[in-house]
Amino acid sequence: MAVRLFEDKDHAAEYLRHRLTPDEVVSQITKLLDKRVALPAKLAVDVGCGSGQGTVLLAPFFSQVIGTDISPAQLENAQAVQKCGNVSYKQCPAEDLPFESGTVDFVTAMAAAHWFDQTCFLEEVNRVLRPGGCLALLTYDMDMKLEYGDVSEKLKEVCKEFYAALLPFRNPRLGSFSTIQIYKDMFNLCSYPDKEWHEGLEVRRPITVNGYISLMQTYSAYQKCKEKNSQEAEELSNRIRSKLLDTMQVSSPETEVTLVTKYFYWFACKP
Repeated sequence: MAVRLFEDKDHAAEYLRHRLTPDEVVSQITKLLDKRVALPAKLAVDVGCGSGQGTVLLAPFFSQVIGTDISPAQLENAQAVQKCGNVSYKQCPAEDLPFESGTVDFVTAMAAAHWFDQTCFLEEVNRVLRPGGCLALLTYDMDMKLEYGDVSEKLKEVCKEFYAALLPFRNPRLGSFSTIQIYKDMFNLCSYPDKEWHEGLEVRRPITVNGYISLMQTYSAYQKCKEKNSQEAEELSNRIRSKLLDTMQVSSPETEVTLVTKYFYWFACKP
C-alpha cells in the first residue's frame, strides 16, 4: 500500500471487533460478476483485506479466495477467526501482488483502495487478471447517520459534530471529507470499456450507541486525534455519546439504534 495504517495490534483488534461487513454491496457485485464470469470461478483476491470481514463473503463463489494486506497485525486477526477452508491470506503491498500474470478471475478492494497508489495498483490488477476477469472497488461515505424513533434528524446533527471534530485529523490524501473523488479518478483511469459506476446504496445495521462510538474510534482520523492528545480524544467520544443519549432521552449506551451507511462502488471487466 502507498500508506501504512491500522498496524498497531490493539487498533487492529478493535478494527476486527467493530468494523462493518458489506454483505449487501458484495451481493450486488457478485450479481454483476455472475453475468460475466461462470461462478463458482477459480480465484478471487481481496486486496487490503484487513481482518477479512469482506474476504470471507467471497468464499461461496470461488474455489480459492486470497486476502492480501500489508499489515501483519490485521492478517494475524484474519487468520485467527478463519473458518472457511478455501480462504487464505498473504502479506504484500497492493501494488505488488504475488500472483502470476493472467491467473486471477476477480480482484476487489473493500474500503481500502483509497490508501493505494492508484496508477500502480490498477496496472498490477491488469497484470494479474485473466482476460475476462473482473475488478470491483467499493467503499462508503463518512456521513453515516443514526436513526432512532422521531429524533433521527437530531441524531444526524450530533454525528455531524463528531465528524467535524475529526476532520482536522483526516489524512490529506483522502480529500476534505469524502473519498468519492479518489474512486471516480480510478474509475476514469481504468481503460476497460466494460465498466459501471454505482453509488447511493444505503445499508442499515442495528448497533448500540457504544458500538457506534467504538466504530468511529477505529478510523484513522480518530486514531490520529488520539495520538496527538488521548485525553481530548476520549473527551470527544464521551461528549458525543452523552449528546446522543440525551437526544434519545435514554440512559444506557447499550441502547440500540440503526446505523445508515451509504456505499458507492465500481465494477469493470478486462477485455
